Amino acid sequence: MKRLTLIVTILMLSLMSYSQGFKNPVLPGFHADPSVCRAGDDFYLVNSTFQYYPGVPVFHSKDLIHWEQVGACLTRESQVRIENMHEQSGIYAPTIRYHEGRFYMVTTVYPSRKHFYVYTDDPNGEWSDPIYIDFCLGSCDPTLYFEGGKCYFLWKEGDIKICEIDVKTGKQLGEIHHLGTGLGGRYPEGPHIYKKDGYYYLMLAEGGTEHGHHVNILRSKNLFGPYEPNPANPILSHFSMKMQNSNIQGLGHADLVQAPDGSWWMICLGYRTHGYLQHVMGRETFLAPVKWDEGEWPVVNNDGTLQIDMKCQTLPQVPMPVEPSKDDFDADKLSLYWSHLNMPQKAHYSLTARKGWLRMTTSIVTLDEVGNPTFIGHRQSEPNFTATTKVDVSGLKDGGVAGITAYAAHHNHYDMQVVTRDGKHYIQAKIRIGEIEHIEKDIPLNENIVYLRITADQQFYHLYYSTDNEHFTHLARQDYRYLSTETIGGFCGVHLGIFAHTLSSIISYADFDWTEFMFEE
Repeated sequence: MKRLTLIVTILMLSLMSYSQGFKNPVLPGFHADPSVCRAGDDFYLVNSTFQYYPGVPVFHSKDLIHWEQVGACLTRESQVRIENMHEQSGIYAPTIRYHEGRFYMVTTVYPSRKHFYVYTDDPNGEWSDPIYIDFCLGSCDPTLYFEGGKCYFLWKEGDIKICEIDVKTGKQLGEIHHLGTGLGGRYPEGPHIYKKDGYYYLMLAEGGTEHGHHVNILRSKNLFGPYEPNPANPILSHFSMKMQNSNIQGLGHADLVQAPDGSWWMICLGYRTHGYLQHVMGRETFLAPVKWDEGEWPVVNNDGTLQIDMKCQTLPQVPMPVEPSKDDFDADKLSLYWSHLNMPQKAHYSLTARKGWLRMTTSIVTLDEVGNPTFIGHRQSEPNFTATTKVDVSGLKDGGVAGITAYAAHHNHYDMQVVTRDGKHYIQAKIRIGEIEHIEKDIPLNENIVYLRITADQQFYHLYYSTDNEHFTHLARQDYRYLSTETIGGFCGVHLGIFAHTLSSIISYADFDWTEFMFEE
């Protein structure tokens, strides 16, 4: 009887794990242009990083819902140099594929428009130096397709093109075939090819990566076409009257993957708006179930739309380690979630100069400039948050500035900072909007230890400081829209970061004891 009860309990738990829904986005905050592959029972996912470094984070999952960052593809200067790049340049739209025990990540670097790929047998570790595609310059969005011992390179250059390559060298092996431009929407991009039931399916995004973004699919009996469109296109879109009031918009740039149980799933980008169809967190990674019967077209989530609360059968859910909300800087290296702007000056960051603190040496490059300021940032992942840091400014000399920032671009960021003049420290709230710079308050600071805080709600970012971490003084607020993609352009969401730079030629430093991020769903 006990054995029967145990079996029934296990079956019930199994059914429950399959029937649980999930919450979108599965990777909130700036996780654009997702691509996914499966290796056995494991899924791996990558995203664009543009001007941020390390390039192309790698995430691991067992269920496509819970993800843990396990590394990054581009971590060395021998792979790529991200220099003097802004929010519309850098590393674009990667694709990850798994073939015969090896992982490949192919991408494009702007503005050179050079395509390259790197590979590894261990996605948790280091990736190879790049193999460049030297026979073409494309706009973006390359992918690799493997079949029958051959590797094909697929890219966008006006229309969608494909040719066979030598995967060991990147050299062209066959003629270039033109697969068309999709259904005529602007900016056809993100092409991927899948083979199922004797058909080659060509999936791509159209409409531009704004509100009109959507996903179309075509198929052919021949890899090189011609491809016929699905009569039910688009298979994914919120650019409709039905979804015009959804806070999820801009769905597109999708990838498909089949789970071990035979089910199909779509990973795609989208963004959550608030206010009047504006978003500050960048393009995020969403998940949807796909019904794909034999010989039929794929159907995404029954009607080609997504929700925040997805009510559908899932894979057995396997939680991953939760990212800690506080970094005490006690480790011997920075947490994986931190990003730099461009290639960091490594000598400007030290976790050993003062044990348990991060020493940041001031850079002559400021947050107002394109380049590599002394800065580490964490993606803003919810509209409502509280970000706080404890900093010791006793090492700051004249011209030195250190603080916490809500950073969207070099011309749009809100900073809570300490500046040093004539040997004295002052607290300031700085608002940078385009060509306008405003300094709110200039309060003498008689302490070396200060707590700096930025919070946000559905309308404003707020800037605070404290000398005891209990009583915070509110210095300024500014509208969220001036950090939104719709206002300033670009492809990246807001990063919450800490920084140190100098307005003079004097190099000094600030010590950060900890930084904490509290995000509210």
